[in-house]
Amino acid sequence: MRPDLLLLGIDGGGTRCRARLCAPSGATLGEAVAGPANIRLGLENSLAAVREATRDCLDQAGLSSQDLPRITACLALAGASEPTDLAAARTQTHPFGRTTITTDAHAACVGAHRGGDGGVIIVGTGTIGWAELNGRQYRVGGWGLPVSDEGSGAWLGAEALRRVLWAYDGRVAWTGLLRGLFEQFQNDPHAIVRWTFKASPREFGSLAPRVVEQAARGDAAGVALMQSAAAHVDGLAARLMELGVSRISLVGGLAPLMKPWVSRSTQSRLVPPAGDALDGALQLARVAAESIAA
Repeated sequence: MRPDLLLLGIDGGGTRCRARLCAPSGATLGEAVAGPANIRLGLENSLAAVREATRDCLDQAGLSSQDLPRITACLALAGASEPTDLAAARTQTHPFGRTTITTDAHAACVGAHRGGDGGVIIVGTGTIGWAELNGRQYRVGGWGLPVSDEGSGAWLGAEALRRVLWAYDGRVAWTGLLRGLFEQFQNDPHAIVRWTFKASPREFGSLAPRVVEQAARGDAAGVALMQSAAAHVDGLAARLMELGVSRISLVGGLAPLMKPWVSRSTQSRLVPPAGDALDGALQLARVAAESIAA
């Protein structure tokens, strides 16, 4: 690899975009966080978040936009698992010397297993299972709300509001969790409905911490929601196991909170991730940079 090259890793998710700029030695030159970067929900805004985080990294490193051609970047973005969205992202003009675009799930798997065989289940704003086995990639779930992403933070938020409306109808009993959420909407079921018409996965996911907190306190609705979410995560794990995955890492913002709720079968396959999606993106950027030298 040329000594003047720089490596940039981007981990873009439904809640935030993380960036890390490194020297060829691996030394970190800058790290930054910007807004959401799920290209399925908005390519322009996602790439704007990438640019913002990149500028912050360059500033920390004492560099400028004139150094962008030196950068080999891997943009690991939520939504890039969809062919149309990935193609649209690749047709954009990117400021870097070389740009690789992949999914955040792919980068998370590479980071978790240092590029070796294994699987990950991302439990964050969304959910997805991903595996790398014998040179092949496998995806399970992660098709996005409202038809998928079961067990995710966004799903938890949506399901919690569903149960608030059930309680209002008299179909289920009120609990502290449900009453608290109802009060957040001024005890108006129509306000909930209006909000859901426009709410993003990130906004639905903002309700998940309350579900987790109340479940830990024994709230009946919170416990039922966490058990249901964990069952969906177990389903992703079971499919990865059927494909031959023996090592699975649970990653993402909700992963540590979800781990105690998943089944013993799932837990028996879990291994701590060696790194995260940002580490994986940097590893993929390095592979791309070395291919230039070759």
